[in-house]
Amino acid sequence: MDTLSLLMDGFASALTPINLLFALAGVILGTAVGVLPGIGPAMAVALLLPLTFGMETSSALIMFAGIYYGGMYGGSTTSILLNTPGESATVITAIEGHKMAKAGRASQALATAAIGSFVAGTIGTALLVTVTPIVVKFAVSLGAPSYFAIMVLSLVTVTAVLGSSKVRGFAALGLGLAIGLVGMDPVSGQQRLTFGFAPLVDGIDIVVVAVAVFAIGEALWIAAHLRRTPMRTIPVGTPWMGKEDWKRSWKPWLRGTAFGFPFGALPAGGAEVPTFLSYVTEKKLSKHPEEFGHGAIEGVAGPEAANNASAAGTLTPMLALGLPTNATAAVMLAFLTMKGIQPGPFLFENEPDLVWALIASLFIGNTLLLLINLPLAPLWAKLLKIPRPYLYAGILFFATLGAFSVNMQVADLWILLLIGLLGFALRRFGLPVLPLILGVIIGPMAEEQLRKTFQLSSGSVTGIWSEPLAVAIYIIISILLLLPLLVPVIRRSRGKHDVVAEQIFGEEHHEPKHKASVTDDGQSQNGKDES
Repeated sequence: MDTLSLLMDGFASALTPINLLFALAGVILGTAVGVLPGIGPAMAVALLLPLTFGMETSSALIMFAGIYYGGMYGGSTTSILLNTPGESATVITAIEGHKMAKAGRASQALATAAIGSFVAGTIGTALLVTVTPIVVKFAVSLGAPSYFAIMVLSLVTVTAVLGSSKVRGFAALGLGLAIGLVGMDPVSGQQRLTFGFAPLVDGIDIVVVAVAVFAIGEALWIAAHLRRTPMRTIPVGTPWMGKEDWKRSWKPWLRGTAFGFPFGALPAGGAEVPTFLSYVTEKKLSKHPEEFGHGAIEGVAGPEAANNASAAGTLTPMLALGLPTNATAAVMLAFLTMKGIQPGPFLFENEPDLVWALIASLFIGNTLLLLINLPLAPLWAKLLKIPRPYLYAGILFFATLGAFSVNMQVADLWILLLIGLLGFALRRFGLPVLPLILGVIIGPMAEEQLRKTFQLSSGSVTGIWSEPLAVAIYIIISILLLLPLLVPVIRRSRGKHDVVAEQIFGEEHHEPKHKASVTDDGQSQNGKDES
C-alpha cells in the first residue's frame, strides 16, 4: 500500500503541465533519433546533458526516460521500412518486418510493433514498481565489500559479453577506468594522470566524455563511410490490424515481455539476447512456421515486446543499485551525478519524489508513444530523407556547443576532440563503447567502496571477501572468466580420450565393421583379394 501511495504521488508530479510537456518532447525526440540509423537514444541524451543544467532534475529525467523509450520503439520503423535497424535491439525485427513491408503489409507490421511496445512497456514498468523496492531493501543491507563485488561483477559481465573479443572489451574498460582516475585523489589530494595540465585537476567531466564518445566518435565514423544518396522508403498508410493479426500477436507480446524484463535487469543483459530468444520461441510455437522468413507477424510482435520490456528492466539496477546496464542508462546516471545526487539504494530514501515521478512518467510516456506513433508512422519515414552531411554537421555543432557550456573552458574542446578521436578509434578497431563509459562512471564509485573496505579491515586484503555475498559474487566472476578458457581444454581432452579409446579397443570395435563391408561389397572386395 505504501508503494501504491508513493506511485500516486509520482503521478501527481508527472501530470503537471511542465512535466507532461517534457515527457511529450522526450518521446517525440526519442522516436525521431530511433528512426535515424546511427543516432541512438544514448547520443541524444548525451547531447542534451549540457542543456539541462538549469532545468528541474525531475523534468530533465522524465524527458530522458521519454527519449529512451521512444528510441527503443523508433528503431523498428527503419527495420520494417528499410531493412536498416536504427538500434541494435531492432535487428531481429528487420527479419520479418521488412518482408511484411515488401508484401504490402507495412501498416500491420508497424501497428503490431507499436502496440507490442505499449503492452510490454506497461507491464515492464509495473514490474519495475514491484521489483525495485524489494531490490532496494536488499541493497541497503549490503556492506562496502559486497557493493564493491557487485560493481566488479557489473563491469566484468558487460565487458566479457560485448565486442568481438574479451581482450578488446577489457581494453575498452581499461581506457574508461584510466579516464575516471584523472584528477585529484579523493583521500590524499595528490594529482593523478594530469601531466601538469591545470584544467585536468578537477577530472574530466562525464558530460564531455559522453558527448565525445557518442556524438563526435559516431559522426567521424559515419563521415568516413558517408553515402550522400537519400534512402528510399516504402510508403505506408495509417497502421491498422485485422482480427487475425490481433489473434496472432497478443501471445507473442506477452511472451516477449517475459523474455525482455529479466534480461534488461541483468548486467550485460541488454535487449539483443531476449529479442533473439523471442524470435526463436515464436518460430517454434507458431501455427504458421512456413511464413517465417517471408513476413510472419509473430516475428515482429514478440521481439518488439522483448525490446521495450528490457528498457524497463534496465532501469531496475540503475535506480536500485546505481548500476547502469546499457549506454543510455549510463548517461542518465551521469546526469544524476552531475546534479549532486548519489545514485544507489539510498536514492529512494533521499529523493523519493524524483524517483516515483520518473516511474510514473514511464506509464505516461508509454501511452504517449502509442498515441503518437500509430498515426505518425509515415512522417517518421520521411526523416530518413535528410541528407547525412547536414544531419551530422548539426550534431557536431551542438556537441561542441554543449561541451563548451559545461565549464566555459576552451580546454574542454580539446578534450572533446581527443576523446572523440578515441571514440572513432574504438569503432575502427572493433572495441565496444559501453565498457569505456561504464569505466568512467563506475570506476570512481568502485574505488570509493574499495577504500571503505580497506578502512574497515585495517588495510587487510581479506576484507574484500569478508561478506558471504561478496564471496559468492567472486565465485561467479571466476566462472565467467575461466569457463571460456576451460571449454576448449575439456574438448581437447575428450578428443584425446576418444583417440586413446580407439587405439585400445579399435581392433575389437572395427572388426565387425570390416566384415560388414566385405559382405556389403563382396565382388569388389574379392576382386582386390584375388589380385
